[in-house]
Amino acid sequence: MPCGTTGETPTLTAEERRAVIGCVAATAGPLGLSVVVGAGSNSTVSAIEFSAEAADLGATATLQVTPYYNRPSQDGLFRHFSALADSARVPIVLYDVPGRAGVGLAVDTVVRLANHERIVAIKVANGSVGYVSELIQRCDLAILSGDDPLTLPMQSVGAIGAVSVAGNVVPGEVVRQVASANRGDFAAARAIHERLFALSNGLLGLDGNPVPVKAAMALLGRDTGVVRPPLAVASDAVRRSLLDLLGAAGVEGPAGGVTASRSAGAR
Repeated sequence: MPCGTTGETPTLTAEERRAVIGCVAATAGPLGLSVVVGAGSNSTVSAIEFSAEAADLGATATLQVTPYYNRPSQDGLFRHFSALADSARVPIVLYDVPGRAGVGLAVDTVVRLANHERIVAIKVANGSVGYVSELIQRCDLAILSGDDPLTLPMQSVGAIGAVSVAGNVVPGEVVRQVASANRGDFAAARAIHERLFALSNGLLGLDGNPVPVKAAMALLGRDTGVVRPPLAVASDAVRRSLLDLLGAAGVEGPAGGVTASRSAGAR
């Protein structure tokens, strides 16, 4: 899922956005993976243009966030997503994240939108398991958790997967947790959930996403940790906390050993 929140999409130039989408599609497409491109905007016209561009570059679907800042009504949201779906060449995944967008999709609105053949799924990042449970009962959209600490609870009521921040740090563990829950082995899923719970919370709560996850990946030798203004790099305190959390979760670094011991994190 290129060009999402964790990818700092608001600070990408148009050329960079195209390069990211093209690179991911060229790499993931031959592997048979879905490429769901973040193509949303708080301008309906711009979102339609971004979606067409993403399809041209190899997207198999687009992720469409609720329009941010201008806070449309539910009718405005319905019209926005309907216009996107009417013009779309690939399926659409709705994205409900009121904490960032300033407006959320009401269940009634999602149910209306679910009637459109191009709208196939929703990423839920509003913190409500009850919301997921109601959607499951009222429509047939595929539901993806957009909040790592809530992935298992959401799957317990019918979500089928996750769009994961923690998956950048512990991809195998996240895949195993989701797969275990999907096959009904909630004991195995819960064991992974509990081991990763504190780390998942820290990656989302120690600073604004994606500052902590990029810092964690830098500690693991996978990233520079650099973020673009107006974001600021993780503080020493955040990095120390991440060391503790990585060590407690048993996450291994590039040398094969545990990246962070409790004593290292305490310095």
